[in-house]
Amino acid sequence: MAKPIILTGDRPTGPLHLGHYVGSLANRVRLQHEYQQYLIIADTQALTDNYDNPDRVRTNILEVALDYLGAGIDPEKNVIFIQSKVPELYELTVHFLNLVTVARLMRNPTVKDEIKQKNMEESLPAGFLMYPVSQAADILAFQTDLVPVGEDQNPMIEQTNEIARRFNFLYKTNCLKEVKPLTGSVGRLIGIDGKLKMSKSAGNAIMLSDSFNEIKAKVQKMYTDPNHLKVSDPGQVEGNVVFAFLDVFDPDKAAVEELKDHYRRGGLGDGVLKQRLTGILEDFIAPIRKRREDYAKDREEVLRLCFKGSEQAREKANQTLTQVREVMKLL
Repeated sequence: MAKPIILTGDRPTGPLHLGHYVGSLANRVRLQHEYQQYLIIADTQALTDNYDNPDRVRTNILEVALDYLGAGIDPEKNVIFIQSKVPELYELTVHFLNLVTVARLMRNPTVKDEIKQKNMEESLPAGFLMYPVSQAADILAFQTDLVPVGEDQNPMIEQTNEIARRFNFLYKTNCLKEVKPLTGSVGRLIGIDGKLKMSKSAGNAIMLSDSFNEIKAKVQKMYTDPNHLKVSDPGQVEGNVVFAFLDVFDPDKAAVEELKDHYRRGGLGDGVLKQRLTGILEDFIAPIRKRREDYAKDREEVLRLCFKGSEQAREKANQTLTQVREVMKLL
Protein backbone atom coordinates (compact mmCIF):
# COMPACT_ATOMS: atom_id res chain seq x y z
CA MET A 1 0.00 0.00 0.00
CA ALA A 2 1.12 3.55 -0.72
CA LYS A 3 2.32 5.49 2.29
CA PRO A 4 0.28 8.49 3.48
CA ILE A 5 1.75 11.81 2.40
CA ILE A 6 3.30 14.71 4.30
CA LEU A 7 3.94 18.12 2.73
CA THR A 8 5.80 20.73 4.72
CA GLY A 9 8.70 23.10 4.28
CA ASP A 10 10.38 26.40 5.01
CA ARG A 11 11.09 29.77 3.46
CA PRO A 12 14.77 30.14 2.50
CA THR A 13 15.41 33.48 4.16
CA GLY A 14 18.18 32.19 6.41
CA PRO A 15 19.44 29.04 8.14
CA LEU A 16 16.97 27.16 10.33
CA HIS A 17 16.97 27.49 14.12
CA LEU A 18 15.88 25.59 17.21
CA GLY A 19 12.36 27.00 16.91
CA HIS A 20 12.02 25.36 13.50
CA TYR A 21 13.29 22.10 14.95
CA VAL A 22 10.89 21.80 17.89
CA GLY A 23 7.98 23.30 15.96
CA SER A 24 8.06 21.07 12.90
CA LEU A 25 11.41 19.58 11.89
CA ALA A 26 11.55 17.05 14.74
CA ASN A 27 8.22 15.63 13.58
CA ARG A 28 9.48 15.36 10.01
CA VAL A 29 12.52 13.38 11.11
CA ARG A 30 10.38 11.14 13.32
CA LEU A 31 7.75 10.42 10.66
CA GLN A 32 9.96 10.00 7.59
CA HIS A 33 9.88 6.20 7.82
CA GLU A 34 6.07 6.02 8.02
CA TYR A 35 5.13 8.68 5.46
CA GLN A 36 6.13 9.77 1.97
CA GLN A 37 7.40 13.27 2.68
CA TYR A 38 7.66 16.18 0.28
CA LEU A 39 9.80 18.95 1.79
CA ILE A 40 9.36 22.25 -0.01
CA ILE A 41 11.97 25.00 0.04
CA ALA A 42 9.51 27.83 -0.57
CA ASP A 43 11.61 30.37 -2.45
CA THR A 44 8.65 31.86 -4.34
CA GLN A 45 6.83 32.49 -1.08
CA ALA A 46 9.99 33.99 0.42
CA LEU A 47 10.05 36.52 -2.42
CA THR A 48 6.68 37.95 -1.37
CA ASP A 49 8.53 40.03 1.24
CA ASN A 50 12.06 39.72 -0.15
CA TYR A 51 11.36 40.66 -3.76
CA ASP A 52 13.93 43.44 -3.49
CA ASN A 53 16.61 41.06 -2.21
CA PRO A 54 16.49 37.90 -4.35
CA ASP A 55 20.13 37.06 -3.58
CA ARG A 56 19.14 36.42 0.03
CA VAL A 57 16.54 33.88 -1.06
CA ARG A 58 18.74 32.17 -3.65
CA THR A 59 21.70 31.84 -1.27
CA ASN A 60 19.62 30.31 1.49
CA ILE A 61 18.00 27.58 -0.65
CA LEU A 62 21.10 25.48 -0.16
CA GLU A 63 21.41 26.46 3.51
CA VAL A 64 17.90 25.18 4.27
CA ALA A 65 18.59 21.94 2.37
CA LEU A 66 21.74 21.45 4.43
CA ASP A 67 19.79 22.04 7.63
CA TYR A 68 17.28 19.36 6.61
CA LEU A 69 20.05 16.86 5.97
CA GLY A 70 21.91 17.82 9.11
CA ALA A 71 18.79 17.39 11.23
CA GLY A 72 18.48 13.81 10.02
CA ILE A 73 16.27 13.97 6.94
CA ASP A 74 17.20 10.98 4.76
CA PRO A 75 17.47 12.02 1.09
CA GLU A 76 16.64 8.46 0.03
CA LYS A 77 13.30 8.51 1.86
CA ASN A 78 12.20 12.11 1.29
CA VAL A 79 11.66 14.41 -1.68
CA ILE A 80 13.34 17.77 -1.10
CA PHE A 81 12.32 20.25 -3.80
CA ILE A 82 12.43 23.93 -4.71
CA GLN A 83 9.07 25.66 -5.08
CA SER A 84 10.02 27.76 -8.12
CA LYS A 85 11.08 24.61 -9.99
CA VAL A 86 7.50 23.25 -9.89
CA PRO A 87 5.43 25.59 -12.13
CA GLU A 88 2.33 23.42 -11.71
CA LEU A 89 1.97 25.04 -8.29
CA TYR A 90 1.63 28.46 -9.91
CA GLU A 91 -1.30 27.40 -12.07
CA LEU A 92 -3.07 25.83 -9.11
CA THR A 93 -2.57 29.06 -7.17
CA VAL A 94 -4.25 31.09 -9.91
CA HIS A 95 -7.28 28.78 -9.97
CA PHE A 96 -7.59 28.83 -6.18
CA LEU A 97 -7.37 32.63 -6.00
CA ASN A 98 -10.87 32.81 -7.47
CA LEU A 99 -12.23 30.87 -4.50
CA VAL A 100 -10.99 33.25 -1.78
CA THR A 101 -12.02 36.81 -0.98
CA VAL A 102 -9.61 39.55 -0.02
CA ALA A 103 -11.61 40.05 3.17
CA ARG A 104 -11.08 36.42 4.16
CA LEU A 105 -7.34 36.69 3.59
CA MET A 106 -7.20 39.84 5.70
CA ARG A 107 -8.87 37.96 8.57
CA ASN A 108 -6.24 35.21 8.56
CA PRO A 109 -4.55 35.60 12.00
CA THR A 110 -1.14 34.50 10.74
CA VAL A 111 -1.23 37.01 7.89
CA LYS A 112 -2.45 39.79 10.18
CA ASP A 113 0.36 39.15 12.66
CA GLU A 114 3.03 39.05 9.95
CA ILE A 115 1.76 42.26 8.31
CA LYS A 116 2.06 43.99 11.68
CA GLN A 117 5.48 42.51 12.48
CA LYS A 118 6.86 43.54 9.09
CA ASN A 119 5.28 47.05 9.19
CA MET A 120 3.45 46.44 5.92
CA GLU A 121 0.17 48.14 6.83
CA GLU A 122 0.68 51.00 4.36
CA SER A 123 2.68 49.14 1.71
CA LEU A 124 1.28 45.62 1.56
CA PRO A 125 2.37 43.72 -1.58
CA ALA A 126 -0.50 41.80 -3.17
CA GLY A 127 1.74 38.74 -3.38
CA PHE A 128 2.25 38.72 0.38
CA LEU A 129 -1.47 38.96 1.09
CA MET A 130 -2.14 36.07 -1.28
CA TYR A 131 0.60 33.73 -0.08
CA PRO A 132 -1.81 31.56 1.98
CA VAL A 133 -3.42 30.61 -1.33
CA SER A 134 -0.03 29.66 -2.75
CA GLN A 135 0.58 27.63 0.40
CA ALA A 136 -2.77 25.89 -0.09
CA ALA A 137 -1.76 25.01 -3.65
CA ASP A 138 1.48 23.51 -2.36
CA ILE A 139 -0.38 21.33 0.13
CA LEU A 140 -3.29 20.26 -2.07
CA ALA A 141 -1.11 19.52 -5.09
CA PHE A 142 0.41 16.50 -3.36
CA GLN A 143 -2.82 14.96 -2.03
CA THR A 144 -1.38 15.58 1.40
CA ASP A 145 -2.63 13.79 4.50
CA LEU A 146 -0.62 15.52 7.23
CA VAL A 147 1.23 18.82 7.57
CA PRO A 148 3.75 19.23 10.45
CA VAL A 149 3.55 22.91 11.43
CA GLY A 150 4.18 25.29 14.27
CA GLU A 151 1.00 26.29 16.08
CA ASP A 152 1.06 29.76 14.50
CA GLN A 153 0.51 28.10 11.11
CA ASN A 154 -2.77 26.37 12.02
CA PRO A 155 -4.82 29.19 10.39
CA MET A 156 -3.06 28.34 7.12
CA ILE A 157 -4.31 24.76 7.34
CA GLU A 158 -7.84 26.02 8.01
CA GLN A 159 -7.59 28.23 4.93
CA THR A 160 -6.32 25.31 2.85
CA ASN A 161 -9.24 23.12 3.87
CA GLU A 162 -11.71 25.90 3.12
CA ILE A 163 -10.30 26.10 -0.41
CA ALA A 164 -10.48 22.32 -0.84
CA ARG A 165 -14.13 22.22 0.32
CA ARG A 166 -15.08 25.19 -1.83
CA PHE A 167 -13.44 23.70 -4.93
CA ASN A 168 -14.96 20.25 -4.43
CA PHE A 169 -18.44 21.70 -3.85
CA LEU A 170 -18.31 24.14 -6.75
CA TYR A 171 -17.04 21.64 -9.32
CA LYS A 172 -18.87 18.61 -7.89
CA THR A 173 -15.73 16.57 -7.34
CA ASN A 174 -13.68 15.08 -4.55
CA CYS A 175 -10.29 15.48 -6.19
CA LEU A 176 -8.89 17.73 -3.44
CA LYS A 177 -8.21 16.18 -0.05
CA GLU A 178 -8.55 18.02 3.24
CA VAL A 179 -5.49 17.82 5.46
CA LYS A 180 -4.68 17.61 9.15
CA PRO A 181 -2.04 19.68 10.99
CA LEU A 182 0.51 18.14 13.31
CA THR A 183 1.95 20.66 15.75
CA GLY A 184 5.22 20.19 17.58
CA SER A 185 5.56 19.28 21.24
CA VAL A 186 6.45 22.92 21.95
CA GLY A 187 3.94 25.52 20.83
CA ARG A 188 6.41 28.35 20.34
CA LEU A 189 10.04 28.53 21.34
CA ILE A 190 10.73 31.98 22.72
CA GLY A 191 13.71 33.93 21.47
CA ILE A 192 16.79 34.58 23.58
CA ASP A 193 15.54 38.14 24.21
CA GLY A 194 12.41 36.85 25.94
CA LYS A 195 10.18 39.17 23.92
CA LEU A 196 9.20 37.32 20.76
CA LYS A 197 9.13 33.80 19.41
CA MET A 198 12.45 32.68 17.98
CA SER A 199 12.84 34.23 14.54
CA LYS A 200 15.52 34.70 11.91
CA SER A 201 14.40 38.26 11.23
CA ALA A 202 14.30 39.25 14.91
CA GLY A 203 17.92 38.18 15.43
CA ASN A 204 17.01 36.27 18.60
CA ALA A 205 17.58 32.72 17.37
CA ILE A 206 20.03 29.89 18.00
CA MET A 207 20.75 28.27 14.65
CA LEU A 208 21.08 24.56 13.99
CA SER A 209 24.45 25.37 12.43
CA ASP A 210 25.81 27.51 15.29
CA SER A 211 29.26 26.72 16.66
CA PHE A 212 29.88 26.06 20.35
CA ASN A 213 31.16 29.62 20.82
CA GLU A 214 28.09 31.06 19.10
CA ILE A 215 25.79 28.96 21.29
CA LYS A 216 27.68 30.03 24.41
CA ALA A 217 27.51 33.72 23.47
CA LYS A 218 23.78 33.57 22.77
CA VAL A 219 23.01 31.74 26.01
CA GLN A 220 24.96 34.42 27.88
CA LYS A 221 22.62 37.04 26.37
CA MET A 222 19.46 35.21 27.44
CA TYR A 223 16.92 37.18 29.43
CA THR A 224 16.56 35.93 33.02
CA ASP A 225 15.09 37.67 36.07
CA PRO A 226 16.20 41.34 36.14
CA ASN A 227 15.59 41.45 39.91
CA HIS A 228 17.90 38.49 40.56
CA LEU A 229 20.86 40.75 41.23
CA LYS A 230 22.77 38.54 43.68
CA VAL A 231 23.13 34.77 43.86
CA SER A 232 21.44 34.82 47.25
CA ASP A 233 18.37 36.66 45.92
CA PRO A 234 15.20 34.63 45.27
CA GLY A 235 14.60 34.43 41.51
CA GLN A 236 11.57 34.20 39.28
CA VAL A 237 11.28 31.19 37.00
CA GLU A 238 8.29 32.40 35.00
CA GLY A 239 9.43 34.44 32.00
CA ASN A 240 13.04 33.32 32.51
CA VAL A 241 14.31 32.26 29.09
CA VAL A 242 16.99 29.93 30.47
CA PHE A 243 14.37 27.87 32.27
CA ALA A 244 12.13 27.92 29.21
CA PHE A 245 14.96 26.30 27.24
CA LEU A 246 15.81 23.85 30.01
CA ASP A 247 12.17 22.73 30.03
CA VAL A 248 12.45 21.89 26.33
CA PHE A 249 15.98 20.55 25.92
CA ASP A 250 17.18 19.23 29.29
CA PRO A 251 16.51 15.46 29.34
CA ASP A 252 16.64 15.34 33.16
CA LYS A 253 13.22 16.82 33.98
CA ALA A 254 13.49 16.02 37.69
CA ALA A 255 16.77 17.95 37.92
CA VAL A 256 15.16 20.95 36.18
CA GLU A 257 12.37 21.02 38.76
CA GLU A 258 14.96 20.94 41.55
CA LEU A 259 16.82 23.82 39.92
CA LYS A 260 13.60 25.82 39.74
CA ASP A 261 12.94 25.30 43.45
CA HIS A 262 16.53 26.27 44.27
CA TYR A 263 16.32 29.41 42.10
CA ARG A 264 13.07 30.48 43.74
CA ARG A 265 14.60 30.05 47.22
CA GLY A 266 17.77 31.90 46.30
CA GLY A 267 21.35 30.70 46.24
CA LEU A 268 21.51 29.69 42.58
CA GLY A 269 23.23 32.01 40.13
CA ASP A 270 22.31 32.68 36.51
CA GLY A 271 25.85 31.77 35.47
CA VAL A 272 25.46 28.20 36.73
CA LEU A 273 22.19 27.79 34.87
CA LYS A 274 23.60 29.24 31.66
CA GLN A 275 26.63 26.97 31.83
CA ARG A 276 24.34 23.94 32.16
CA LEU A 277 22.15 25.09 29.27
CA THR A 278 25.17 25.78 27.05
CA GLY A 279 26.37 22.21 27.50
CA ILE A 280 22.92 20.75 26.83
CA LEU A 281 22.43 22.79 23.65
CA GLU A 282 25.92 21.93 22.41
CA ASP A 283 25.20 18.22 22.95
CA PHE A 284 21.96 18.64 21.00
CA ILE A 285 23.30 20.70 18.10
CA ALA A 286 26.76 19.13 17.68
CA PRO A 287 25.63 16.01 15.76
CA ILE A 288 23.35 18.13 13.57
CA ARG A 289 26.22 20.51 12.86
CA LYS A 290 28.57 17.61 12.07
CA ARG A 291 26.20 15.99 9.57
CA ARG A 292 25.57 19.38 8.02
CA GLU A 293 29.29 20.03 7.61
CA ASP A 294 29.77 16.62 6.01
CA TYR A 295 27.04 17.27 3.42
CA ALA A 296 28.38 20.80 2.82
CA LYS A 297 31.65 19.33 1.54
CA ASP A 298 29.82 18.66 -1.75
CA ARG A 299 27.35 21.49 -2.13
CA GLU A 300 26.85 20.77 -5.82
CA GLU A 301 25.62 17.29 -4.97
CA VAL A 302 23.11 18.74 -2.47
CA LEU A 303 21.85 21.10 -5.15
CA ARG A 304 21.51 18.21 -7.60
CA LEU A 305 19.52 16.37 -4.97
CA CYS A 306 17.12 19.34 -4.81
CA PHE A 307 16.79 19.45 -8.61
CA LYS A 308 16.07 15.73 -8.73
CA GLY A 309 13.46 16.17 -6.01
CA SER A 310 11.89 19.02 -7.96
CA GLU A 311 11.37 16.75 -10.96
CA GLN A 312 9.72 14.15 -8.73
CA ALA A 313 7.54 16.86 -7.21
CA ARG A 314 6.49 18.04 -10.68
CA GLU A 315 5.29 14.57 -11.58
CA LYS A 316 3.14 14.35 -8.46
CA ALA A 317 1.78 17.90 -8.71
CA ASN A 318 0.91 17.41 -12.38
CA GLN A 319 -1.40 14.52 -11.48
CA THR A 320 -3.50 16.82 -9.31
CA LEU A 321 -3.34 19.68 -11.81
CA THR A 322 -4.61 17.37 -14.57
CA GLN A 323 -7.64 16.47 -12.42
CA VAL A 324 -8.26 20.11 -11.56
CA ARG A 325 -8.15 21.17 -15.19
CA GLU A 326 -10.55 18.38 -16.17
CA VAL A 327 -13.23 19.24 -13.62
CA MET A 328 -12.86 22.96 -14.46
CA LYS A 329 -13.43 22.04 -18.13
CA LEU A 330 -10.25 23.75 -19.26
CA LEU A 331 -8.98 22.89 -22.74
